[in-house]
Amino acid sequence: MLIPKKLKHRKHHRGHTKGKATAGNYLSFGAFGLRALSNGWVTSRQIEAARRAMTRYIQRGGKIWIRIFPDKPITMKGNEIPMGGGKGAVDHFVSVVKKGRILFEIDGVTEIQAREAMRLASHKLPVETHFEIR
Repeated sequence: MLIPKKLKHRKHHRGHTKGKATAGNYLSFGAFGLRALSNGWVTSRQIEAARRAMTRYIQRGGKIWIRIFPDKPITMKGNEIPMGGGKGAVDHFVSVVKKGRILFEIDGVTEIQAREAMRLASHKLPVETHFEIR
């Protein structure tokens, strides 16, 4: 799973999930990509599950680029903890995804293979997606 090596601040504010992506919104590396059509948080577990689904389908063929990185810490308080006592400990990391952002890119495979690999990956993600061709 992807996690940052080091953090400047241990706990973040939640932020807002409005607007569209201004960076990472075009294909840079591969011939095919998966674009987010809605806003949301994608956890490091979901990114890993999507990556596994794609690599398993293309069977060591082609190259995959992951264009998002989970660098936002999400905190959770334990079960049956009374209110108060401050913010909880860091539980997991998420990547903030805005609509228009390219999530994954793939190259070195046919369009049919890429489309199916991306379809399998999209089922693992909490955002709506669209298959892109350069």
